[in-house]
Amino acid sequence: MKYYGGCDVGSTFTKAVILDETGKMVADTTLRSKIDSRASATLAMEDVIQKIPEITRAEELDYLVGTGYGRNKVPFADENISEISCHAMGVHVTDPMVKAIIDIGGQDIKGIEIDTDGTVKTFAMNDKCAAGTGRFYEAMARSFEMTLTEFSNLSLTAKNAIPITAQCTVFAESEVITLVGEGKPMDEIAAGIQMSVAKRCFVMAKKAGATDSITLTGGCAKNAGLKKAIEQVLKIKVIELKTDPQLMGALGAAEFARKKGLGRA
Repeated sequence: MKYYGGCDVGSTFTKAVILDETGKMVADTTLRSKIDSRASATLAMEDVIQKIPEITRAEELDYLVGTGYGRNKVPFADENISEISCHAMGVHVTDPMVKAIIDIGGQDIKGIEIDTDGTVKTFAMNDKCAAGTGRFYEAMARSFEMTLTEFSNLSLTAKNAIPITAQCTVFAESEVITLVGEGKPMDEIAAGIQMSVAKRCFVMAKKAGATDSITLTGGCAKNAGLKKAIEQVLKIKVIELKTDPQLMGALGAAEFARKKGLGRA
């Protein structure tokens, strides 16, 4: 049996996936990224390789594709492919019916339209501001003195949403701290935060060609409050993927690797 790998080195987390010849995902890992992208990739590959008894080193993979923020620093990678293409392919092999993605990463937000073969049809990116990204949510969770999971569920109990007017992460965090200090209901503040991010996703969703449904990828896809807010703001259904949405970049990279490896066999 031959194996194919994908390593997605993100600004916040590094993910790795290994597929077998049939396209079955046989191993995966998600680790917090280090400052050094090469170190992040090395640790992730070492961790995921340990889960495959037949191989002991990344060099034994038949083909390896690097992607993400640090894709050029993945040791032993046979090729590097953009995270936009890899997220599209990862979603395509998970659910071929999905044609539009909002990918919320650690530092940017992307809207991606998927073609019938899993390639990118169109895309748009907001990388000018960290508001609405994973870093933004980490700052908000700190303001509430909660974990990210606790914060993502907090808004689900809110009957109203207190608008958050600041567009900058720093100013938004200051605004939230002020509202908390004034004794405003924390679930309603959280709901306002989720709605503000959903509104930022609106343009990305439209550019991705979303009409009646869309899916979310990246770590923020696990944010239940954001999913609800996007459905309310965009008036479309958010499709939940059966595979961990945070792995979509690595999964797509591994699928590209599998196709390249089989093609040269």
